[in-house]
Amino acid sequence: MPGSELQFSPPERITDDLDRLLDVLPVAVADALRGQSGSDQLLEVVLDLGRAPEARYPGRSVALAEALVERADLAAVVERLGAFGGDNRAGIERTLHRISAIRNRSGEIVGLTCRVGRAVFGTVAMVRDLLDSGRSLLLMGRPGVGKTTALREIARVLADELEKRVVVIDTSNEIAGDGDIPHPAIGRARRMQVARPELQHQVMIEAVENHMPEVIVIDEIGTELEAQAARTIAERGVMLVATAHGNELANLIKNPTLSDLVGGIQSVTLGDEEARRRRSQKTVLERAAEPTFPMAVEMHSRRRWLVHADVAATVDALLRGLQARPQVRELDGGGRLRLAESAVVEAEPLRSPPLRPLPRPLATPTGTGIGEPQLQEPAVTAPLWPLPALPERPLPLRVYAAGISRTPLEQVVRARQLPVDLVASVELADVVLSVRERLGRDPHVRRQAQELGLPILVIKSAAPNQLQRGLERLLQRREPQVDATAVAPLAAAPAAGDDALAALEECRLAVERVVLAQGQPVELLPRSDWVRRQQVELAERYRLRTAEFGLGAQRRLRVFPA
Repeated sequence: MPGSELQFSPPERITDDLDRLLDVLPVAVADALRGQSGSDQLLEVVLDLGRAPEARYPGRSVALAEALVERADLAAVVERLGAFGGDNRAGIERTLHRISAIRNRSGEIVGLTCRVGRAVFGTVAMVRDLLDSGRSLLLMGRPGVGKTTALREIARVLADELEKRVVVIDTSNEIAGDGDIPHPAIGRARRMQVARPELQHQVMIEAVENHMPEVIVIDEIGTELEAQAARTIAERGVMLVATAHGNELANLIKNPTLSDLVGGIQSVTLGDEEARRRRSQKTVLERAAEPTFPMAVEMHSRRRWLVHADVAATVDALLRGLQARPQVRELDGGGRLRLAESAVVEAEPLRSPPLRPLPRPLATPTGTGIGEPQLQEPAVTAPLWPLPALPERPLPLRVYAAGISRTPLEQVVRARQLPVDLVASVELADVVLSVRERLGRDPHVRRQAQELGLPILVIKSAAPNQLQRGLERLLQRREPQVDATAVAPLAAAPAAGDDALAALEECRLAVERVVLAQGQPVELLPRSDWVRRQQVELAERYRLRTAEFGLGAQRRLRVFPA
């Protein structure tokens, strides 16, 4: 990947105190576990009333005994553990193991989930440089990916190596273990326990007001009150390190409860000129404030993290329909940290010239000719320069995507069964497909395409409908040379007897007098394929949506308000 580099990462060291957990389990279950290989991969032991005990490892489960779990077995485990809290969790003092209870309607325990807690030293190398910045950091990822483990190690490094005053807000004793004395895995960091999960936001504020921390570490911000408390703490100049529900940043933006962590989302109505400048609808979504966490990490696995060093810029890009470009950090098999820099989204989009003139100039609502340069740019596609005729090549069409993720392109190709091959370099391509905002940021691709004589098609965004229309447009310009029965390209002449100019005038009047003036959709008369494409281009110049209806000779266009 571009910008890839290797950095040395110290080897991981894992401590799990597994014997302490085995001591509280039924004897038959503990003996079976001691006889199992791969104990370092053990995730949890499940004891359900009337079922065989089960050990769970990544991707598999193993039955530990033929005898079924009885009430006496559960009672013996509970007796060794002590009382469960209001969150139905208990622990083993000075260990990180967590035992969660399942109760019946009468409140009796009928199942136990004994989760193995491990202190992993060395994982912080993935984000060690981010901690030096002193800015707040948010960790995201699916359950079991290691968020709490990483949080524990980060707290230790901040307290011991960077000598910060660190306070850990420990709900359910998840981070620093059970008992009054915190586990050594958090180093010199102080721990404040939370009596009940719903009080976590109060303890967060109490920590700032009473104990003067430089850093507060929180596991699982999950409510609106906790999000508000996090913003209050950040505004007081305290560094926050926290985890949150959500696999990636885009999930957090869509979550109304937690979106404030990344700045919050608000609906904004733009003026006509601003909407034209942005090439967007008049009502758009924008970030409401500065993010509580200016940096964020998506933990896709224990060895692959995606780092957003500027959350504000990433959120702005996602709200504009662009792709996030995080830095990818991976640990290879040798324990070396690999960094891969992604391309940065360009702030000012590249402007493209208008499309070719229509058969005759038609008046726009402002009286400007459609072929004149004052016209606003097309909303869907615009070539960076006129697309030359493609040389005769065998199918499929080889496309190089500049600044566009390969996955959505492959989905469009498969869904529409397009004869397209996606290639990895410009030299192997027949054409280049690019997003408008990205091409100007990568002049190397444009220069290569010009030297090779390859056409470039620039689309507005990487949305699926834009990708589909862009690929189909490239194929249409190529088809006459490789398939005599294919649909004629956009530049071809209309069929005899088909009054193209009358059809375009019909479309213009319908748009101005019905769609724009009354806000109502309008259906045009049936036309040929070529004329319908010309009508679509005209509607797009007004930034209106279209759809086709009918079959055969009755195929017609319907124009909808923006």
